[in-house]
Amino acid sequence: MHPAGPGARPSGPGQPDPVVLVAHGSRDARAAEATRALARAVSAARPGTAVLASWLDHTEPGPAAVLRDLARAGQPRAVLVPLLLTAAYHRRVDIPAAVAAAGEAGPPIAVRVTEVLGPADGEVDTGLLAGLRRRLDEAGADRFDGLVLAAAGTRDARARGSVGRVAAALRDDLGVPTHVSYASAASPDVGAAVARLRAGGARRVAVSAYFLAPGLFHDAVSKAARGAGAVVSAPLADAPELADLVLRRVDAVSRSVGSPARP
Repeated sequence: MHPAGPGARPSGPGQPDPVVLVAHGSRDARAAEATRALARAVSAARPGTAVLASWLDHTEPGPAAVLRDLARAGQPRAVLVPLLLTAAYHRRVDIPAAVAAAGEAGPPIAVRVTEVLGPADGEVDTGLLAGLRRRLDEAGADRFDGLVLAAAGTRDARARGSVGRVAAALRDDLGVPTHVSYASAASPDVGAAVARLRAGGARRVAVSAYFLAPGLFHDAVSKAARGAGAVVSAPLADAPELADLVLRRVDAVSRSVGSPARP
């Protein structure tokens, strides 16, 4: 059994529902620590709210286990936040399956699932852009005249479209030509995207890492970016803007009075 964690007492009238963060998961221990750091940042930003981390793969506990433990602890409700930047397979399939599994045994718990952190069907969140800008500033990426938004990659065309919307929003915000690159499953890669910007006249190229946590993909992007002579930013991890975005996702579903408490 995975303990629900401190602060996971039954929520009464006026008490905030516990928040369960669900990350993709990685064999890289740095990724899990980044998720835990984000959970701490969200908890610090909203004292009194229990914020619990979970993972779909590689790291325990999974979201179904956390939800079952909350139900056993007497929690009637919880809010689940997918720590995903696109609404692809994991959001469409894995997250609903985890919520369904949590309800198959033990006490019932009503679960509201938020939107992913990247744009789904709506506009790009200004907080997400601010977090990406923060990481670029921290990397010393000043006075660049070309930008690559480096994402993990997906075969889902709709999800790639959402990455493109983030790149377009960064282009409009920063006023520099901006291209997308992918670490897997789609093209172009970082090196090709940097080369394309240089062919268009850019001389100082920066790479904005569109990742929530460090790991294999960010390492590969960083190596390729530096090999191409570009500065690369760190993952968003526990950036204050990301913690704020998580809470706004929570608030959006918490205001949905009468909406179904499942995906």
